[in-house]
Amino acid sequence: MENSVAPTALVTAVQDAIPDDAVLAHITTLFKVLGDKTRARILYALYESELSVSGIVAVLDMSQSSVSHQLQTLKQAGLVKNRRAGKVIYYSLADHHVISIFGQVIQHVNEDKH
Repeated sequence: MENSVAPTALVTAVQDAIPDDAVLAHITTLFKVLGDKTRARILYALYESELSVSGIVAVLDMSQSSVSHQLQTLKQAGLVKNRRAGKVIYYSLADHHVISIFGQVIQHVNEDKH
């Protein structure tokens, strides 16, 4: 037998490991936010460098209103943060977790190409 844990004990252990509904709701919301191509493009740009809204507009050739709307969604999801320098607001990925997740997704997708 590969697994020395009794089947009922294994079931109980797995059941106990599953997060509660509030955590699962947050996880699914995060994946929904990540599942949008426009937001993924913005995240990829911010993965490469901190950028202002006008910088993102230029890099991605999008309208300012569209970029601002998507940044608001990304910020509400906790994926991006901003800082003000004078009149300019710069955006970056929120923290090392987001950087790591996005980096791993990119690496995973690129592995499938080879």
